[in-house]
Amino acid sequence: MGGFKGPILLVVVWEFADRSMLEIEFAQISHPGSVRDHNEDYLGYVQPSSVEETRSHGWLFALADGVGGQDCGEVASSLAVDALLAGFRKANGSEPLTALLPRLIQTANTQVFEAGLSTAASRAPMATTIVACALRFDRVTVAHAGDSRCYLVRQGYAVPLTRDHTFSNEQVRLGLVTSREAAKAETSHVLSRALGNEMFLTVDTSEHQIFAGDVLVLCSDGLHHSVGADDMARLTAHEPALDKAANDLIALANERDGSDNISVQLIRVRSVERVGIYRGRQYKIQ
Repeated sequence: MGGFKGPILLVVVWEFADRSMLEIEFAQISHPGSVRDHNEDYLGYVQPSSVEETRSHGWLFALADGVGGQDCGEVASSLAVDALLAGFRKANGSEPLTALLPRLIQTANTQVFEAGLSTAASRAPMATTIVACALRFDRVTVAHAGDSRCYLVRQGYAVPLTRDHTFSNEQVRLGLVTSREAAKAETSHVLSRALGNEMFLTVDTSEHQIFAGDVLVLCSDGLHHSVGADDMARLTAHEPALDKAANDLIALANERDGSDNISVQLIRVRSVERVGIYRGRQYKIQ
């Protein structure tokens, strides 16, 4: 599957006889918001085509929020996500996801940067955020640049797995200002890191164990700036239909603000395949 910008899309993974296999279901939606007349967000995913590919490569989800104005943001976000998805499909299944995702995002960054150089004379510079997660066995690897986020919802609580790359957030990290001061600062939405700004990009990457019942939420700032973690947990943990939960999140963001594009991917883990590592090789845990 390639990139996506449009109505709800819900996919339920195959029903395996072996319930220890990784099984997920997901929904995604991208909405222009209630003010803007165009959408610079872009979504995409890669679905494994077989049990073997589920184990060798796993699933990939990606969400990008373009910046730059006019159609530059839309070009940057779609170029970044499409490059990431294409690279994931061609990747060697033996490469660790913690190494693969940042490498592919760096490749996507180069493409966005070079596209920006080629159009600099006629357009504003282009850039985009990106957040991606890959699921395999009982692990999720999350990689991102910018202020698009990934949350983990577990047992009714939502916690962020990413840290916004904004100038104000960097000041908080360095202890120069408080979180409250940063939220009110003029630089609160100014990105300190994004694809397309420079030839080389530092990508934050982390790995986490996942369990049956977990929900991963990937979203652009159009959602998380007006919908808090508690709302995400409430609407995803207690709503069995992910397409309805995604629509409810979009509706809530539009009700509270709606001044920006709003995108979300919801990924619910139905079962996992537990594995361990011994001398560099994976083995199944019963």
